[in-house]
Amino acid sequence: MNFDKNLLRLYAVTDGAWLGEKTMAQAVREALEGGATLVQLREKNMDRDTLLQEAIEVKKVTDAFGVPLIIDDDIEVCQKSGAAGVHVGQTDMEASKARALLGPDKILGVTAKTPQQARAAQAAGADYLGCGAVFGSSTKLDTYEITIDQLNSVCEAVDIPVVAIGGINENNILELKGAKMAGAAVVSAIFAKKDIKAAAAHMRALAEQL
Repeated sequence: MNFDKNLLRLYAVTDGAWLGEKTMAQAVREALEGGATLVQLREKNMDRDTLLQEAIEVKKVTDAFGVPLIIDDDIEVCQKSGAAGVHVGQTDMEASKARALLGPDKILGVTAKTPQQARAAQAAGADYLGCGAVFGSSTKLDTYEITIDQLNSVCEAVDIPVVAIGGINENNILELKGAKMAGAAVVSAIFAKKDIKAAAAHMRALAEQL
């Protein structure tokens, strides 16, 4: 499909652990009001039935803003909720299998940390790549940092857009200025904040400077 790289400018990835009294749908609405350009529902500790219900509710919000909803590593929930696509990591379902199950019209994002992984993902039908962790990660403890040069080498290896991820916040996002990715994916920099809308607006303004 013809994936718009501008969707990756500020990619909001959920983490329900931060939400407190807010529902997931409320939090996503605030992130979109602040300027998030893409949303991924990533809730590793949620059972599938609950995840499906969350996806259905969150999709009502993303649809209202005309923003695609991506589901982390669950084709079934993507299909049943009508979400726009799926993101798979290197230890999740193979990208080629994910593409076959999704069909040609859904968005497929794939994590890639090396040029070899990037080229394989593109060949398998990925629409975009996620690359990191550029600054470590508070949400994924089994990850490791990559350098800006490594990020650029992934970007240069493929024709599809790349989003940087991993520990990106208001204090370090501009360190990515001049790198070749299309945008930044953030978790706690938005969803851990009391005022999610204001946090997203601030991150969006910074992301526009990249």
